[in-house]
Amino acid sequence: MSTQTRLWLPLVSVLALVAACSPPLPSGVDPDALKAAVGDAVGDLNTCVVLAEAGTGRSVWRYGSSRACGTAWPACSGAKVRTVDQLMKTSGREGAEIRASCPSNADQSRSVAWAAGPAPGRPGLVFTAVMEGPNTPPGVVLGDKLRSAFERGGLSPAS
Repeated sequence: MSTQTRLWLPLVSVLALVAACSPPLPSGVDPDALKAAVGDAVGDLNTCVVLAEAGTGRSVWRYGSSRACGTAWPACSGAKVRTVDQLMKTSGREGAEIRASCPSNADQSRSVAWAAGPAPGRPGLVFTAVMEGPNTPPGVVLGDKLRSAFERGGLSPAS
């Protein structure tokens, strides 16, 4: 076994264990179809979307880079800054409808949008999302785009 393989093997093992501990998406939801639908609707380098169990806030699916998901963006209300996970741990896990947007830099050439609420058609699931950039839509538009993407991606059961 090469030195490089010995260095990567523990990391891959830890990542596999973390993935195994995460609760799955609901039965019948294809994660690739959901990723494609969300990407088509709101895909951007600075977009993060999290689906989680209501009440616990335990993540079941995530879209976006660790940078987008881990960056503390202006909160647009109350707290000065927050991450998408911090929003999930507070209002998001309760299923509160949140739609907010505000400038994300001093010259107001960029903005941040927040959206959160119950996952459509999936009692027990909630979502939180953040998007930041020079052409970011308002939080209400981000939320509407995500609801539509969730339906196209198979999250909402067929009626």
